[in-house]
Amino acid sequence: MAASPPPILSFLLLLILVLFATVNLAEDVSITTERKRKKTYIVRVDHRAKPAVFPIHGDWYVSGAFSGGSEPLDLLHVYDTVFHGFSASLEPGRAADLRRNPAVLAVFEDRVRRLHTTRSPQFLGLRTRLGLWSLSDYGSDVIIGVLDTGIWPERRSFSDRNLTPVPSRWRGGCDSGPGFPASLCNKKLVGARFFTKGHDAAFPEAAALADADGGVNGTAAEFRSPRDADGHGTHTASTAAGSIAFGASMGGYAAGVAKGVAPKARVAAYKVCWKSSGCLDSDILAGFDRAVADGVDVISVSIGGGEGVASPYYLDPIAVGAYGAASRGVFVATSAGNDGPTGMSVTNLAPWLTTVGASTIDRTFPADVVLGDGRRLAGVSLYSGEPLAAALPLVYPGRTGGLSASLCMENSLDPKLVRGKIVICDRGSSPRVAKGLVVKEAGGAGMILANGASNGQGLVGDAHVLPACAVGAVEGDALKAYVAAERSPVASIAFRGTVVGVKPAPVVASFSARGPNGLTPEVLKPDLVAPGVNILAAWTGAAGPTGLDADGRRTEFNILSGTSMACPHASGAAALLKSAHPGWSPAAIRSAMMTTAAVADNRGGFVADESTGRPATPLDFGAGHLNLGRAMDPGLVYDLGDADYVAFLCALGYQPSTIQVITHAPVTCARSASASASDLNYPSISVVFDGGAANRSQSRTVVRTATNVGTSADVVYRVRVEMAASAAVNRVSVAVKPTKLAFSAAAKRRSFAVTVATAAAAVPEPVYGHLIWADGTHEVRSPISVSWIQYM
Repeated sequence: MAASPPPILSFLLLLILVLFATVNLAEDVSITTERKRKKTYIVRVDHRAKPAVFPIHGDWYVSGAFSGGSEPLDLLHVYDTVFHGFSASLEPGRAADLRRNPAVLAVFEDRVRRLHTTRSPQFLGLRTRLGLWSLSDYGSDVIIGVLDTGIWPERRSFSDRNLTPVPSRWRGGCDSGPGFPASLCNKKLVGARFFTKGHDAAFPEAAALADADGGVNGTAAEFRSPRDADGHGTHTASTAAGSIAFGASMGGYAAGVAKGVAPKARVAAYKVCWKSSGCLDSDILAGFDRAVADGVDVISVSIGGGEGVASPYYLDPIAVGAYGAASRGVFVATSAGNDGPTGMSVTNLAPWLTTVGASTIDRTFPADVVLGDGRRLAGVSLYSGEPLAAALPLVYPGRTGGLSASLCMENSLDPKLVRGKIVICDRGSSPRVAKGLVVKEAGGAGMILANGASNGQGLVGDAHVLPACAVGAVEGDALKAYVAAERSPVASIAFRGTVVGVKPAPVVASFSARGPNGLTPEVLKPDLVAPGVNILAAWTGAAGPTGLDADGRRTEFNILSGTSMACPHASGAAALLKSAHPGWSPAAIRSAMMTTAAVADNRGGFVADESTGRPATPLDFGAGHLNLGRAMDPGLVYDLGDADYVAFLCALGYQPSTIQVITHAPVTCARSASASASDLNYPSISVVFDGGAANRSQSRTVVRTATNVGTSADVVYRVRVEMAASAAVNRVSVAVKPTKLAFSAAAKRRSFAVTVATAAAAVPEPVYGHLIWADGTHEVRSPISVSWIQYM
C-alpha cells in the first residue's frame, strides 16, 4: 500500500489542480465568448488583383494576403461566377481589417431572408397546340433554376416521360445526401444541389441536430440533402415547369390536370432555404453562383428581402447575384413580397430583376357561414375532412379574453369557453392554420377566421385541421355583432367545393406588396402581377398541407397563396419566351411580359385592388397582369444591357468602386448634369417631382428607346397617352416627341422623349396613366406613375 503524501503537499497539489481548472475554464469562457461574437460575412473581392502565384482564387483567399498575420480564414463559400469573393465566419474586428484590404471591394453581414409564402396556365392565355405553348415546344430545352427549399422528386410533376435528352450544354449535377441518391435526377430534374454552410454558421444548434442523423429524423425536421422538408420549393418548381399530371387535386379541391407554365422545361433545384430557419444570404449567393455556372437559362427566386429599409443594391446579395446572372443572359424572376396592401412594401427592387406581385384567378373555394338568424356570410376554405353535422354555439374569445385570445394565440383559449363550439379568431400575429390547431387543442369544434381592416376582403383558402373558413372584414364585423347581440348565438359552416368562372378576375391580392420603390422611386415596382392565390402544385411528402408538425396528413398536391406562387408563373413564362426567342435578352423578355400585360379583368372592367375594391394602380400591379396570349409577339421591346445599368447606377450617385461590387468589371461614370435614373430604358415610366416644391410648376423629360421585334421590318407606330381623371385634378400633362416611330430593316431602334409637367396649383397626389404605341396590330403599353416625394 503506497504511503500518503504529507498534508502540505496534498494541499499544494489540490491548489494547482484548482488553478489549472480555473485557467482552463477561463480559456473555455474566452473561446465561447469569441465564438459568440463571430458572425458570417460576405466579402466581395477584386478578382483581378489575384497574384499569379495562386492557381485559383480560393488559394489566395486563405493566404497571408487576407489573414493579416492571424490564422488562415475558414471559408464557407467561394464565389467565382456571378460574384467574386467568399463568405466566412469572423469576429467583427477581423471583418473590419478585411475592409481595409486594398483587394476587398465590400464586406457585409450575412442576413436571414424569408420565403414569400391547375388552372392558372389557361388563365394566363396558354392553349394546347396553339400560340406560345406550341411555338416554344412547351419550353422543352430551357432549364429553370429554382432557388428555394429543395425538391421532392418522386412527384408526377417531375416525371421525365416523353422528354428528349438533357441539353448537351448542361453542366450541372445532383448532390447526393440522406434520403436523396443522385439517381433521383432524370431528364426533367436535371440538377439538385444544397447549400448549408451559411445556415450552419448562423444556426449551429440546428446543424448539430441535423448532423446527428443526417436530418432525416432529427428535431431540426430537415434533410441534409436537396430533399424538400418544407414543401415550398417543390410547389414553386412544379408551378414553373411541372410535367402534366392527370387526376390532380388537394383533398378533392381543384380537381383536374396539373401542369406547370412550361411543362417541358427542365428543373434544377438549388436548396438555399431551410424549414426551421429561413434562407441565408451567403447560401443564396452560392446558389446563384452555382446555377449560372451549371448553365441555367432562368432563375426563380421566391425569397424576400431583409427586414426593414431596403439595402442599397451593392449590399443586397440577391441583387448582386442576379446582376451576375442577367449579365450572362440569365433571366431572374423574384417575388414582390406579401406585406401588402401597405405602401412601399415591395421588395427585390433592382431593375435587372423582374419583380412579381400576386393576383387571383377565376377559381375559388367557397364556404358559407350560416347564422342562427338565417343569414349567410361568404367565405373560403380548403378543409377536406368531415363537415359539421349541425349548427353549433358560436363564441368570440376576444370579448373577454383580451388580444391574445382574440387572435387565438397558443395557450390563450379557455377550454371551458370554447369546447364544442365554433370559435371566431382574428387574423394576424400567427399563421392562419396555427390558429385552427390552437382551437382544436382547446376542444373547439370549428373556427371562423375573420379579417381585420388591414386585410379587407382579401381571402386565402387553407387546408385547416378542423372545420374552418375565412371571411372578410365586413363579414367578421357582422359575426361579432351577432355574437354580442344574441343570448345564444349559433352557426354552421357549409363547404361548397370548387367553383370556376369567378368574376371579376384577376384581382390584385390584398397581401401582394405595393410600390413605390423605396430605394429608387424612379423605377416602378412591382413590374407585373401573376396568379398567386389558391394555386395547386406539387407538395412534399414530409409535411401535411398546413405545414404544421401536428398535421399528419400527406398529399401529392397542395394549394398555396403568396407572391411566392406568382413568381414561378413568370419564371415559366420566361422559359417559354426564351425557347421561342433564344436571342432575346432578359430585359427584352421582361419587356414583352410587361408591355402586353392585361389591365382589364374578365368582365371587361379595369383590374381591381382586392383591399379596396377600387381600380388598381401601377403601384399595385406594375404594368398589369401577365398575359402570355400576347407576350409571344409584343411588337416592340425596351432592351437593356450592362452599359445601361452602369449609367443608371452612376445616375444614383454610386462611386465606380461601389458599382464594381455589383458589376465585377471596373467602370467609369461619365459626368453629365442631365443624367437621371428615370432615363433607364425601362418598360414603365416613373416620374418623381420634388414634394417640397409642390406649389410651383415642375417638369421632367425621360427618354426611351424601342426596338422592333415584330415580323414586319417596315412598320409605323403612333402614340397615344391615356391618363386617369386625377391627372386633370392635379393639372398634370404628358407630351411625347416624336408622336410617330417609323422602323425599317436599317432602323430597328427608335428613341422618343416623354415630358411630364405639372402646374403650380397641382395637388401633390399620385397620378397614373399609360403610354401606348400602336401599329394597328400591336399595342405596346407602358404604365406611367407621377408622384411627389419630400426629400430630406
